[in-house]
Amino acid sequence: MSEETIEDAILGGRLRLRQPARGHRAGTDAVLLAAAIGLTEGVLVDAGAGVGAVGLAAALRSPALRLTLIERDPLTAHLARSNVALNGLEARAQVVEADLMQASARRAAGLGDGFADMVATNPPWLAPGQARVSPNPRRAAAHAHEEGGGGLEAWMRAVAALTRPGGRMALIHRADHLGEVSGACQGRFGALSVLPIHPRASEDAHRIIVRGIKGSRAPLRILPGLMLHEGSRFTPLVEALHRGEAVLGEG
Repeated sequence: MSEETIEDAILGGRLRLRQPARGHRAGTDAVLLAAAIGLTEGVLVDAGAGVGAVGLAAALRSPALRLTLIERDPLTAHLARSNVALNGLEARAQVVEADLMQASARRAAGLGDGFADMVATNPPWLAPGQARVSPNPRRAAAHAHEEGGGGLEAWMRAVAALTRPGGRMALIHRADHLGEVSGACQGRFGALSVLPIHPRASEDAHRIIVRGIKGSRAPLRILPGLMLHEGSRFTPLVEALHRGEAVLGEG
């Protein structure tokens, strides 16, 4: 396991993360998704966890939460294990190195259907061939689904399988993919709430956080948008989210 890494500190320094010096690194998207996790006890799965930023942030906030990080890339999974230890969470967090999309791999790793009370995920944004992706293989894997892998539909099928009936999910995605996200949730998650995230009040949303309940038939809701910046600075709420001093309610 050898690649140059750096150590970052987020949530006001309370969460320490070893991350690759090059390639995909956790940032504001991870902070926002972690803040949208309302689960305070039970089992949280961070699906496609990367180095573990989202799940670890939620676990630090909620001492009764048990955490499973699923990551298929060996080096990234190694960093996630390091981050579990670095943040003193070995007693209630585990890293599973497995392909989320393969039901047999999940089950072999002890992650049967209905394992989680909640699943949080930041899926790859792009379908195969949809756009040029980074030559860095880990950044490419974080941003684009593989050829023949079934795309977001298959990803959300796996997320739904991991979630117990009546359990919850939260994901972050590109705002212009709302239709695709809604379609992938169809028949799996209902009571969807969509939080649009805008760079500034005068700009279109560029991200969405979508939360839902497995098996619910309640209708979709669009929540008031979250503005990230006022001028060149984060808004006070977003500053508080970055310090780990606020959460995102569902309205």
